[in-house]
Amino acid sequence: MTAMRTALWIWRSVGTSVNRMVVWDSEQYLRFKTERMQPSRDLAAQLPPDDGTVARVLDIGCGPGNSTAVLRERYPHATILGVDNSPDMIAAARDTHPDIDFTLCDVSKPDDLAALPHDFDVVFSNACIQWVPDHAHLIPAMLGLLRPGGILAVQTPMNYEEPIHRIIAEIVHSPDYADRLPQSREFYNLTPPEYWELLHANAESFRIWKVTYMHTLPSHEAIMDWYRGTGLRPYLQALANDGERASFEQAVFERVRKEYPTQSDGSIIFPFPRFFFTAVR
Repeated sequence: MTAMRTALWIWRSVGTSVNRMVVWDSEQYLRFKTERMQPSRDLAAQLPPDDGTVARVLDIGCGPGNSTAVLRERYPHATILGVDNSPDMIAAARDTHPDIDFTLCDVSKPDDLAALPHDFDVVFSNACIQWVPDHAHLIPAMLGLLRPGGILAVQTPMNYEEPIHRIIAEIVHSPDYADRLPQSREFYNLTPPEYWELLHANAESFRIWKVTYMHTLPSHEAIMDWYRGTGLRPYLQALANDGERASFEQAVFERVRKEYPTQSDGSIIFPFPRFFFTAVR
């Protein structure tokens, strides 16, 4: 078992639906808008040019619409649809980007995915599929939304070996919290070799690559604030009251301060590995 696979399985226990119970907060998510948008910009840069051949674009897991806005910049004349399973995210996206169409869609449900049109020129997904199970069926289904020759572009976090993930996993499974927190947190990503095989079997051509973003955050508190919008959110929701949530956060924070050294000005280098692929139907 590889180190990456071991780290991934730290998070996998009983149950498979905790991600569907999470209530996402668009305001919290957007507190690091610049850092979160950079991978989507880098992925969009790998898409075909705006030469008139790209007419229909789909953004899967659009969140509050920041990634969809990147697609609008790339294709100003295309018809673009953003989908997400969070009503809060869709509401925020519609308010901020009234020139783009957004709708609720849970792509973890095969019927929802099958109900989407199947003639897109580009299907784009930035930091979404890690929450969706069964990639062996999900990725071919996403490719199936494309017209022949269309391109699928995906980015998903692969930071399981980073200190923040190890810290959260170890505290969740510690005696203090094992009986109070759900042990069903899921990240469903495959390993890069598994994605290679999946794309090799289902795409006409493809590319895979990995980038580690070296974000500069102002403090250890900023790392906590980042993860309140993503990785900590399922556990904070599961705890019964503010006191329990504060104690859990304090336990994580104390470890974060030890694991992430400060720079000369007090800032923190926060590495964040992300995995990318593009594939042609």
